[in-house]
Amino acid sequence: MSFTMTPLEFSGITFCVSIGAGVLGSLLGLGGGIIIIPFLTLLMGIDIHYAVGASIVSVIATSSGAAAAYVRERMTNMRVAMVLELATTTGALTGAYLAGVIPVRWLYITFGVVLGYSALIMYRKRHQKEGEDVAPDALADWLRLHDSYFDEATGKTIAYRVTGTKLGLVLMYIAGIVSGLLGIGSGALKVPAMDIAMRLPIKVSSATSNFMIGVTAAASAGVYFARGEIDPFVAAPVMVGVLVGATAGSKLLGKINSVWIRTIFVVVLLYISLQMLLKGAHG
Repeated sequence: MSFTMTPLEFSGITFCVSIGAGVLGSLLGLGGGIIIIPFLTLLMGIDIHYAVGASIVSVIATSSGAAAAYVRERMTNMRVAMVLELATTTGALTGAYLAGVIPVRWLYITFGVVLGYSALIMYRKRHQKEGEDVAPDALADWLRLHDSYFDEATGKTIAYRVTGTKLGLVLMYIAGIVSGLLGIGSGALKVPAMDIAMRLPIKVSSATSNFMIGVTAAASAGVYFARGEIDPFVAAPVMVGVLVGATAGSKLLGKINSVWIRTIFVVVLLYISLQMLLKGAHG
C-alpha cells in the first residue's frame, strides 16, 4: 500500500466515500464497486486485486442494503432475477478464475471498455419511452416474466412486458464473467441488458440488478478469499459504508424521475471509464 496516512484516517476516508458509493450503487443497480475500485486504486494506492476483493464485499453489502426495500415495494422482478441469475453466477465463477491469470493493466482496460460501452448504449435510449414497441417473446410468456410496478415519481402503476429473454441470458453470462474479473457486481452490464435487450423499465432494471448483484458477487467471493485477496483492513470500512449508503439510496429510487436515473448512469460510467482507460494505457 503506497498511501501515507494513519490506519484511522484511511478507514474514515474510505468509510465516507463508501457511503456515497452505496447510495449511487443502489440507485443505478451497479453495486458500490463502480466507485470503490477507482477510489482505492487511483487515490489510495491499493493494488487492484485487493481493491477488487474489497469491491466484491461492497457489492454484497449494496445488495443487502437495497434489495429488501425494492422487493417490498414490488419494484424488483423476482422471476426475471431468478432466470438470469443462473447465467450470471456461472459467468462469475468463470471470471473469478480468469482474474488470477490476466495482467493488471488489462483489468483496468477491460473495466474502462465495459463501462464506456454500457454508458453509450444507455445514452442511445435516453428519449425512448418505456413499454413502446415491445416484440412478443414466447419464452418470456411461458416463464410469466411480465409484471407491473407503482412509480412513486409519476403516481402511476406501470405495466410492462419482457422480451429478448435468450439474448438476455447470453448477456448475463458475459456480465457474470466481468463481475468475477473486476468485482463490479456486473450491474454495469446487467442494467443495460435488461433495459435495452429485454425492455424492462429503468427503475425495474436497477432494482432487479440490485437483487442479483449480491448473488453474483457471492459466487466469486470465495475464490478471492481463498487467494488471500480480501484484506479485512481495506474491506471492513468499505462494507460498512456501502451498507449505510445503499440503505439510504433505496429510499430515493422511487421518487426520482427515470430520465434523471438514466442520465446519472451515463455520466458516472463515462467518467470512470475514461479514468480507468487512462490508468491502463499508462500502466
